[in-house]
Amino acid sequence: MERVGARRGLLGGLGTLCGLWVCACLVTGCSSAEPTSGVGATCGTTHTAAGVPVIIKVAKGSVNCQTAMQVENEYAAKIKAGQVPGNGGGAPVVVSGWTCQGYNTPEVLSTGNASRCHTGSAAILAVLPVSTPTAG
Repeated sequence: MERVGARRGLLGGLGTLCGLWVCACLVTGCSSAEPTSGVGATCGTTHTAAGVPVIIKVAKGSVNCQTAMQVENEYAAKIKAGQVPGNGGGAPVVVSGWTCQGYNTPEVLSTGNASRCHTGSAAILAVLPVSTPTAG
């Protein structure tokens, strides 16, 4: 009898959580489709395998920013784990259906672009943030 009561309590708690989630979605405008961003949009900030902060930007097409961030984080994790061949992981590697590759140092210094991942008609860039000089 105790197991039935515990099970009912658990199910009741899950029902309450689901109800709260539905209410939150109604208030905040949740939808089943993930928002996409177009060329030039910024999806967020993450870090390279070396711990350098980068801004993830849409370079081509429309991209789901959650996917873009996931791909970039998986790419950095693969490099950090030594799963990407080349000097510092510079060779192209497939990450969740996207092909990612880091730029060489002269390119990074010239453009600020650290790496590029692309699939089909979409591409994302990991870009070094531009620092603002401080008055000293």
